[in-house]
Amino acid sequence: MTTPTTTTATTPTTATTPTTAPAPAPTPTTATAPAPAPATAASPFLRRTRLTVTAADLAAYRAAARTGLTAPAHPGTSPAHPFVAAHTLAQHTVTALTAGDDGFTGVVHLAQEIHTHTPLTPGDLDITVDVSAVRREARGTRLALTTRLTDPATGALIADLATSALLVGATRTEAYGTLAPAAHPGTTPDTEALTLTHTLTPADTTAYATASGDLNPIHLDDDAAKAAGFPAAIAHGMHLVALAAEEITDRHAGADPTRVTGLGARFAAPTLPGTRLRLTLQPYDAGTVVRFTVATDAGTAVKAGWARITAAGE
Repeated sequence: MTTPTTTTATTPTTATTPTTAPAPAPTPTTATAPAPAPATAASPFLRRTRLTVTAADLAAYRAAARTGLTAPAHPGTSPAHPFVAAHTLAQHTVTALTAGDDGFTGVVHLAQEIHTHTPLTPGDLDITVDVSAVRREARGTRLALTTRLTDPATGALIADLATSALLVGATRTEAYGTLAPAAHPGTTPDTEALTLTHTLTPADTTAYATASGDLNPIHLDDDAAKAAGFPAAIAHGMHLVALAAEEITDRHAGADPTRVTGLGARFAAPTLPGTRLRLTLQPYDAGTVVRFTVATDAGTAVKAGWARITAAGE
C-alpha cells in the first residue's frame, strides 16, 4: 500500500511516541449499537490524509487474509481491508496523542468494527481519524477512534470504522466524549454452528504483516515479543478476523465479498503462530448475520465476532 500523501491534524492538548508493547486485552462491554458516527471537524483530535490504494495492494491483502484457503471464487476486496487503509493514520493519531506521556508503554487493540457502504476499489481515498472518546482506566487510557473513508472525487462514503484501544500506562489525556457500546447483531440462530480448524505459520504471519503494513516487531521478532511480555512473536488479531471474514464470504455470502457489509469482533487473548485455531461460525436471522469466535486450546482469542450479509444483487 502506498504511503499517505498528505496528513493534517489539529494538535491534541496532551500527547508520546508509542512503543511496541501490547498486552492481552481486558474484556470490554458489548451491546447493540448503530454504525459509528462520522468524525467531526470540531474535535481537537481530528486527523486527515489522502491515500492511494492500488489493485496490487487489494489483491496482496486478500491473499494474505485467505491463509490456508483456495483462491477466491469471486474477485473483490477483503471485507477487512478498510481497517488496513486506515491503520497508518490511526497509528499517527495515537503517536500524537501520547507524545510526552512518560507512563505510556503500548497499545492494546480491544475491539474493531467495520461498516462498508460502497465496495473499496483501487484509487484515492480520503481518510479521517477522530478520537471520539477518551476514558481513564486503572491500566491506562481507553480510546474510541472513529474513522471515515470517502471517495475524494465524488464524496461518496466508502466505510465507517469504530476502533476501541487501550493506551497502557497513559495518564495525561483528559476524559473526552462518550464511549459508545459495541455492536453485536443477530437475535435468532438459524442452524447448527460449524467449527473449522486453521493454523497460521510464522511465514503466514510475515506475509500478513507485509500485506497489511503492520510491521510491529512483536509479530515478527521473538525477542521483541518477549520484551513486550509475550512468550514469542504473536499473530495479528486482525489476521484472525480477516480469515474469519473470508470463510464467511465463501460459506454464507456466495463467495462475493461485497455482500459482507459489516464486520466486528473483540480481542480476548493473543495467539502464537503454529497454534491450532478453532473458528466457529453461527448464522442468525435468516442468514443476514453470521456470528463467529476464534479459540485455541488455551481459551478464546477472538470473541463476539459478527458479519452482516446482504442478499445477492442488493
